Amino acid sequence: MKFLKNFNNNAALVVDDQGVEWIVVGNGVGFGKHKGDQIDEQKIQRRFVATLKQNVDIDSFQDLKPQSFMITTQVVHLVEPLLKVSFSDYQYFVLADHIDFALKRANDGIDVDNGTVRWEVKKLFPKEFQAATKAVELINSTADVTLPKSEVVFMTYHFINAGSDGSKLQETIKITKLISGIIDIVQYQFQMRLDPESFNYNRFVAHLRALMVQRVSRTSSTGSELDQSLLQLMIAKYPQAYATVERIDTFLQSKAGWRLEPDDKVYLTLHIWRVTHRQKSE
Repeated sequence: MKFLKNFNNNAALVVDDQGVEWIVVGNGVGFGKHKGDQIDEQKIQRRFVATLKQNVDIDSFQDLKPQSFMITTQVVHLVEPLLKVSFSDYQYFVLADHIDFALKRANDGIDVDNGTVRWEVKKLFPKEFQAATKAVELINSTADVTLPKSEVVFMTYHFINAGSDGSKLQETIKITKLISGIIDIVQYQFQMRLDPESFNYNRFVAHLRALMVQRVSRTSSTGSELDQSLLQLMIAKYPQAYATVERIDTFLQSKAGWRLEPDDKVYLTLHIWRVTHRQKSE
């Protein structure tokens, strides 16, 4: 690979023998290089095709501090095996940009906690939240800073994205708020507190996440058309759960402009019955 330009000493634009441009990240990978110089490939820790589909302005990353790239690589190495996910090129760069800005805010004493509900995020995404807590601890020790508690939530959103087929950060935040609202509706309708540690609670949240990602990405189910008698059976057998689904339908229409399809209502009715009737027996 031949050197083309530096973003900083730890990130450079290079070209391979087939003429494909890459962004390479590694400790000192671009230090002292001139255009046309060979890159020491043993220094490369991560490489990306330079043309990202998500319209990222690659040149904007030349202002990121070398420390931010180093820490981002450490965070990714920590999180990927914990959550069994793989960060895409886009997700890596967005995370690097976030960490760089977070370090700047910490050094300036700025906390941008904009009302994010930490307790809801922790309940809805416990594994990602735990990984985010470890990531923030790593950043604090490596950069000798103290990031505010709000950073755990922001990191959680980034880690959710890594496992959600490319959902963007604002979409993840939207999904989180919608799921939180649905949980509140279920608890109000049944006058009970759901157990976030229960198996059926986690199945319910996973189903909601899948439904939300499908709606956000504007994809539809490829399954066969629902037998209407099945929905009528759900209404008769689980009337309180179905009434709750109808409230959820109204909620989603008002907050996101989405309507539940008949098959959505069937599956939600079943999940709501399970999560409200079986958690004590687990």
